[in-house]
Amino acid sequence: MTTPGGSGSVAPPTDYRLLLPEGWFRVHIDPELRERSVDALVSRQFEGVDNAPHLKRQLRESLLAQAAAAFRDGGIELYLSLQKAGALTIPASLLVTLLPPTGGDQPSAQDIAARLSADEELEVTVVELSSGPAVRTRRWTGQPDRPAPAGVPGSPDETLPSVTVDYQLPIPGAGTSLLLTFSTPLVEIAEAMVQLFDAVAASLVWVGGDGGHE
Repeated sequence: MTTPGGSGSVAPPTDYRLLLPEGWFRVHIDPELRERSVDALVSRQFEGVDNAPHLKRQLRESLLAQAAAAFRDGGIELYLSLQKAGALTIPASLLVTLLPPTGGDQPSAQDIAARLSADEELEVTVVELSSGPAVRTRRWTGQPDRPAPAGVPGSPDETLPSVTVDYQLPIPGAGTSLLLTFSTPLVEIAEAMVQLFDAVAASLVWVGGDGGHE
């Protein structure tokens, strides 16, 4: 991660470290690395399976589209869960985005939370992590009348149910923020998945700069 220089006296970090659970796969979203990375993931998922070329092609096209969209939206890292529960893969994703500089003074976590609270569909809180204060938001899609997961997915014509948790972390001295976007369609076990997302976000530490880890 390359952070823009801040106008204050604090030297911004040069990178960050994040601990992901075993079974999560990083998809390189840079155009020059994207296809090789996606091909490696597809090969891993279909290891030992030689009679599903259509499914492999569908997965490859879907992953390439997801990676391209992540890069286009300013993403710098994309992780997908390949964790298993028996024979099933637990679907979840993490997109890391470096937000554009705000210009002027960097807003505090409280200022960011106040702005986001205008959206009634978001559950907004300010939390204190080892990396500093962060704004945590949580939202549901596909189940507008259900404030908590209750289990029956909607019809094929409806938006697929999912839960998304965002962490917006102001980068010290950089005048911008790092955004962690976690998402899963497993609304039936959403609380357990959200606890996992919270643990990953809590593991983030800054590297370099004033007070960062080396």
